[in-house]
Amino acid sequence: MYTNTSQPDPVRLEIFKNLYQFIAEQMGIVLQNTAASVNIKERLDFSCAIFDTSGLLVANAPHIPVHLGSMSESVRSLINDQGDTIQPGNVYLSNNPYNGGTHLPDVTAITPVFLEDTHTSTPLFYVASRGHQADIGGITPGSMPPHSTTVEEEGILFDNFLLVNQGRFQENDVRRILLNHSYPARNPDQNIADFKAQIAANSRGVQELQKMVVQYGVETVQAYMKFVQDNAEESVRRAINLLKDGSFNYIMDNGANIQVNVTINREHRGAKIDFNGTSPQLNSNFNAPKAVTQAAVLYVFRTLVDDNIPLNAGCLKPLEIIVPVGCMLNPTYPAAVVAGNVETSQTIVDALYAALGVMAGSQGTMNNFTFGNQRYQYYETICGGSGAGVNFDGTDAVHTHMTNSRLTDPEVLETRYPVLVESFSLRPDSGGQGKYCGGNGVVRRIRFLEPMTANILSSHRLVPPLGLDGGKPGKVGRNWIQRDDGRDEDLQSTATAEMEAGDVFVIETPGGGGFGSVSSEV
Repeated sequence: MYTNTSQPDPVRLEIFKNLYQFIAEQMGIVLQNTAASVNIKERLDFSCAIFDTSGLLVANAPHIPVHLGSMSESVRSLINDQGDTIQPGNVYLSNNPYNGGTHLPDVTAITPVFLEDTHTSTPLFYVASRGHQADIGGITPGSMPPHSTTVEEEGILFDNFLLVNQGRFQENDVRRILLNHSYPARNPDQNIADFKAQIAANSRGVQELQKMVVQYGVETVQAYMKFVQDNAEESVRRAINLLKDGSFNYIMDNGANIQVNVTINREHRGAKIDFNGTSPQLNSNFNAPKAVTQAAVLYVFRTLVDDNIPLNAGCLKPLEIIVPVGCMLNPTYPAAVVAGNVETSQTIVDALYAALGVMAGSQGTMNNFTFGNQRYQYYETICGGSGAGVNFDGTDAVHTHMTNSRLTDPEVLETRYPVLVESFSLRPDSGGQGKYCGGNGVVRRIRFLEPMTANILSSHRLVPPLGLDGGKPGKVGRNWIQRDDGRDEDLQSTATAEMEAGDVFVIETPGGGGFGSVSSEV
């Protein structure tokens, strides 16, 4: 058993860093294997992580960046709200965008970790899993409505709801909430099955942490949680030393703008990220909760670090993030936020990379495609081109930045839903040219076999992904429908359409921007 907890041993630091990540990965495997929905089981739209006694992120599996950078806010909200009442055997459920959530379909299950042989009344750790529900209510099937104006229209809100009470699953209570809403959940059985899978994933995390404590002792396990965070902090400070001040103003398809100013403090090896000048809170759903804004900043600075470190709370310590209350990156209730999580988060990342001069714009969208009715609900995000950088080309057909999910296998999609994947191909010449070229987007065609409501929530259909340092922009995306009678119907960046049998929904995703002028090679 290790006894020295005053200074980290480099070898042990590496061991514990990997052990913490391994626990989160084990949680993810359990969640994938036990989930019911295609969204979690096949697309892997979920994230798992472990947190210290204060609710600060320690380590995560390589899941969805927008989840991982914001989950700590949900855990700390639980501690602030329910700290005195948290008991062993409890599990809590939260998706509140104003309490650390991202948008309503992303529902987080949080489990406190107590030690079996102690009488402490305070959890020593927390584990959490966040999964994107295929439907959580709202005005359109799939709970990703393109035109919501309040959070209520986007579905059902859980705020530190007691899902498991000292080992007893509160099925009647959770079912009542899912159904007792202006826009109720369409498939509560599937919601409940996925919640149980998240509980199982968390249980694995609890077991593994308890085994660590038995093997190494609680003082050592807690000490190395802090050391892992301190190591990440130092890695980010070293990366910041290489950066210069910068600013950028990013205009979106809807006319809103994200203004970011980055100021490097050499003396303290820190950075100030100031979003003053960003558009006020919007009447649309492109508002990003503050936790999402923080997650995007955390992601960018983590990617600037060459060291193999877990994304955790230590990465945030060198950063001062200023986000005015009431702007679109820190909205107030009841602003709609469903697109802020998936779309605006991408714009924040590209604006930061542009301000730092690091990388051209990626496709800058998740191309959120949902369809369904009372019987079926489906959601997917679609890949595109990534931006080129100082010494690299962009990548074709890849999920970029704040998303990291898979596409459902065509065989599974066509077995579970009345649709056909008519084609899925690269979109040639959609990446921006430059000394280093942006990656190409894709073309995805889905044919419907029975009537359904389809929704697209996307960006960069009007404003192209930016080129940098003389590089050309990527090609804008396009959404359209090929009707069964031969008519073509163009759609905007955000749209809802009624599909009939034989209609084909076509999504052409943007390419990434190029970096550097071609003439600079001569």
